[in-house]
Amino acid sequence: MASHPSPAHRSSSNRSVWLASSLALSLAAVGVVGVEVSHAATNSKFAAATCADRTFRAMTAPQRVGQLFMGSVTPSAPDSKRIQLMRQYHVGSVFLAGRSKAGTTATKTLVDGLQAKADSAAGHRVGLLVSTDQEGGQVQVLSGPGFSTIPSALTQGSWTTDRLRSEAAVWAKELKSAGVNLNLAPVADVVPAALGKDNAPIGRYDREFGYTAATVAPHSDAFLAGSAQSGVLATLKHFPGLGNVRGNTDTTANVVDTVTTSKSSSITTFKSGVEAGAPFVMISSATYSKIDPKNRAAFSSTVIQTLLRKDLGFKGVVVSDDLGNAVAVKAVSPGDRAVKFLSAGGDLVLTVEPNLIPAMTKAVQARMTQSASFRWQVEQSVHRVLNAKQKAGLLYCG
Repeated sequence: MASHPSPAHRSSSNRSVWLASSLALSLAAVGVVGVEVSHAATNSKFAAATCADRTFRAMTAPQRVGQLFMGSVTPSAPDSKRIQLMRQYHVGSVFLAGRSKAGTTATKTLVDGLQAKADSAAGHRVGLLVSTDQEGGQVQVLSGPGFSTIPSALTQGSWTTDRLRSEAAVWAKELKSAGVNLNLAPVADVVPAALGKDNAPIGRYDREFGYTAATVAPHSDAFLAGSAQSGVLATLKHFPGLGNVRGNTDTTANVVDTVTTSKSSSITTFKSGVEAGAPFVMISSATYSKIDPKNRAAFSSTVIQTLLRKDLGFKGVVVSDDLGNAVAVKAVSPGDRAVKFLSAGGDLVLTVEPNLIPAMTKAVQARMTQSASFRWQVEQSVHRVLNAKQKAGLLYCG
């Protein structure tokens, strides 16, 4: 999410090798295998893909489309009607939104209830990806008994990377104990020091690890590695970066970055994270005039297909920033938001307003009947989501 303000000395070569290797070992240790960090993972990737293929083949068409969506549940006040709506549309991922001080035990009870009603396809149970925003500082959704009080990313960025990795592993273990298997963190955005607090989505809330890519990249990578160590999938956000804008896409229309190019140093934080094995990347809803001036990043194949997938080599799940209530996308109909994001190469549509899911799924299904290429893209996206679920231990192929 762009923000939730009130209710985010080795050589560089050796550092990259160390981070990739340690991340691979951590992933293997918790069974989260198949990330693009190790040749040794080839057999595991093949096994995961086989399970995903079998699950995919067993699914109905509506079940497949449901895997492309993530709807929100407010843990402090779950809305049974919205939860039932998401079940009706086979929504495969849940975002815990708002703020909850109930602690790990109460959160786990809620999540277990959601998981108990997860879809099955011909005997293949398909568990839910359950996510939240647990960055630290002013962006920490879950607190209370069992959860640490996490300092801001700006404070985390002042620590050694070893300390941050260790602390991130503790925070992820707490999420895991609460049933959360996906964290929409870390923030890999680079806010220039000259912009600082005037950067509404990130700098205003101290969500950045620092003011240069040289500081942000190793700390973002350490957060990724700590999460993987405890078996929680993590998400680099908000590609290709919200550090150079002033407006917050959650609350402001027409947010434009006039600075960032495909060669900017701020892109290297995402490149480093991708190379270290990040399983998810969240796409910004701002427009980048020097990359694709005609489309918001979330609707830009140049940003997703060319820059992220081709140039950076990202193979994992591309998740949107909020396409439900965000002011940045209000001018676009809900159905078109989903279709445009998936057409651009996105995989998982996040909406904090689940009531938009019927319109979104209807539009996606209609486009699938009209376009073979779109249908193929959707199938690839479903496979990516299912592979991520396999890595998180959420697929049961028997």
